Amino acid sequence: MEEGFLLGWEEPGGSLELPGEDRMADNSSLQDADHGPEYGSAWHSRGYMPHFDGAHVVQHVTYHLADSLPAEVLARMAEEVRRIPPRRQDGERRKRMEAWLDAGHGSCLLRSSEAAALVQSAFLHFDAVRYRLLAWVVMPNHVHVLFAPMAGWQVARIVASWKSFTGRRLSALRSTTQPANLDLRVWSREYWDRYIRDREHFETTVAYIQANPVKAGLASRPENWPWSSARRDPPA
Repeated sequence: MEEGFLLGWEEPGGSLELPGEDRMADNSSLQDADHGPEYGSAWHSRGYMPHFDGAHVVQHVTYHLADSLPAEVLARMAEEVRRIPPRRQDGERRKRMEAWLDAGHGSCLLRSSEAAALVQSAFLHFDAVRYRLLAWVVMPNHVHVLFAPMAGWQVARIVASWKSFTGRRLSALRSTTQPANLDLRVWSREYWDRYIRDREHFETTVAYIQANPVKAGLASRPENWPWSSARRDPPA
């Protein structure tokens, strides 16, 4: 199996199983027993640079609001992608889904400052405890997170924790603005994850995540978007 990009830290860490590239996972059955984050958590990851002599695989995870990518759209994309050579299908599928999300479909609940702050706070809360948080962005209808799980913490469990905590609170927030959608879950059950292959892939992924609001026409510069690691650690 191709090795993923590893993080090395001063403290000892354990090994994590490498997931397949561009995997779509369903974590709807996982339960989160944590009480969740509070606002005001500090980000500890600045100054930590990835290298090859550690045991923490860097992961790029994307997930979206349930109403932002309807089943019929996914089915249409799947049919279109089937006409493409197999070796290009995963990349083309991801490209089409991200273009759809960047176009701002669905309720875009995360456009609310309160909602976006809640999701960002959830990412920050367990930084340096369950994972090393390396980059993130909260878009109006989806999120990107780049992180390295700490020993004993699986990607699925971490993502389930984020979704469970924020989902309950976002549902309450949504009920005050969009009562017609109360029968819908907040987050899609699936998420997409890709492990980082090497330093070049890492740097490209950080740039992609932080530039997402600019690409979507929401900000003129990455650091101008308030719900992003670029705001705290602007690109050079």
